[in-house]
Amino acid sequence: MSSVPAAAQVLAVLPCPAGQADPVPAAAINRDVRLPRSTTYHLLDTLAREGFVVHLPEERRYGLRVSAFELVSGYSRQAPFQRLARVPLVKLVDSTGHNAPLAVLHGREVIYAIGERAPGRAPLVTEVGVRLSAHLTASGRAVLARLPQAQVRALFLDSSAFVLRNEAGPGSLTALRHLLLEVRRRGYATEDGEVTAGFSSVAVAVLSHTAHPVAGVAVTFPAQDAGPEQQQRIAAQVTRTANQLSRRIGGVADTPHGTGAGARAS
Repeated sequence: MSSVPAAAQVLAVLPCPAGQADPVPAAAINRDVRLPRSTTYHLLDTLAREGFVVHLPEERRYGLRVSAFELVSGYSRQAPFQRLARVPLVKLVDSTGHNAPLAVLHGREVIYAIGERAPGRAPLVTEVGVRLSAHLTASGRAVLARLPQAQVRALFLDSSAFVLRNEAGPGSLTALRHLLLEVRRRGYATEDGEVTAGFSSVAVAVLSHTAHPVAGVAVTFPAQDAGPEQQQRIAAQVTRTANQLSRRIGGVADTPHGTGAGARAS
């Protein structure tokens, strides 16, 4: 497929102010995108005319404008990620016979964005919109294991961050680090009774094109229904689903056994 250089350049420039808490100097944008200085300024002028960025002359910086916000709002309204995930999750439920939630990280918590329920299975606490502590859930652990160690440390600064539901789970940053190391080694995350007594989950991260974790796909099942071998079979099915969803959003497949981006970040 042929590329359009001008479009690629615009898409290189726009994320620079979007990724910062404050407006940024043009020189910093130019440094990050590695384009000729004149090209960067021409692109910023065009984006300003079209309402995507605003120039702050007194500060000599550029920030986002309302058109960029409208793009984000449109994404929220259309919910394309949830739409892309729906069919793979339905197939995962069909193949495992168990409930399959999808969660995204928000601070130290995960928010459940989709929850596909298997026929005959009771609803779980992981219903759409529910927030749970990320370090207790399989989905949260799958995502945290793919983050840089410094980011995990920033999220879990002290003991107050380690809330427990059923008196189980990591209670310190050291314990969480050991748990996430095991997740990277094994290739999938687990939890056993730490969210709901008597239920276990396995989960795998959905990765963007930069191998950043954007969500965690899980299957939750009664612990008595799945021994070690059955759990591994479920984990393989969850991995296939997560990889399929990663590819659907233009991302990369998960790399198990500590060889992927998450392992390098540690």
